[in-house]
Amino acid sequence: MGEIVFHVPELWLGAAPEKMPRFYRRLSEGLAARGIAQTWAPMDRATLTDRIASDSAFHILNHARHPHPRVLTAGIAYIYPYWHLDPLGIRAFSTITDSVFRPAEVDGDSAQAFFRRLRQRMVGARQSRYPQQQAVEPVPEGSIAVFLQTEGQRSVEETLWLDRWTMLDTCLAAADGRPVVVKPHPRDRDPDTGSGLAARLAAHPNLHLSTANIHDILATADRVVTINSAVGIEALLHRKPVILCGRADFHHICTNARDPQALRAALRATPPHRAFARYIAWYFGTQCLDAGAKDLTDRVLDRLAARGRPL
Repeated sequence: MGEIVFHVPELWLGAAPEKMPRFYRRLSEGLAARGIAQTWAPMDRATLTDRIASDSAFHILNHARHPHPRVLTAGIAYIYPYWHLDPLGIRAFSTITDSVFRPAEVDGDSAQAFFRRLRQRMVGARQSRYPQQQAVEPVPEGSIAVFLQTEGQRSVEETLWLDRWTMLDTCLAAADGRPVVVKPHPRDRDPDTGSGLAARLAAHPNLHLSTANIHDILATADRVVTINSAVGIEALLHRKPVILCGRADFHHICTNARDPQALRAALRATPPHRAFARYIAWYFGTQCLDAGAKDLTDRVLDRLAARGRPL
């Protein structure tokens, strides 16, 4: 029948079952029920190549890109409980990037229902990928909302077209008096971020630094600008036009700004009509895996079979 080897953080192994993400718990149970052998190993990127070459098993890696015919990478796809399981990687590196979104092929009624459920869970509950303050903080109306990222991360450095300061400075230059709201990444501890923002706040009276709940900023924004942050796809739940300054796998209904000229033009243009509900249903419902779905194991086995490894 073949075997699947899961490579996960060592601290997950031997821990209480509830410490393991639901995606892995349910998949493990489903594979066991089908009599498919599975092995769990601590993630060791230094030895991955040798480990994979030493057997004929299929390997599922948690957050580790390692293109190989017998490898898939798993990771949360921005919004829980949706997961990537992809031959190339997760998020900006996933094969969804090159997939074609055809709105006419997505059922409108079911897409609206899917969109409403996800929007209620995220926007209605004011929840995001990272913890958000629940107190409502005033945010200027009609702003260009700019969300920064921690560019020291490899995944950001490898995918950006504009760095954070070029992105923000271009937005300020193109704002034409409109408020520009900037929110740093919640995990950014770089002192250069603070000094860079302080200098720009002193020079631009229309620039506003905000630590408000993401959904308060998105609700009042006119445009959303980011490199490829998860907030970009959350902005789609608010039906807001998104401008990306880096490679992302949810680019299909966003405007891609590969240089400052393109960003300026996008900020001054009338946003095109977008099929927000159909896109969200297509992206999460068909391109990703729902950790709580009854057919989770079947869909995972289908992806293995597509790689030439039917189990």
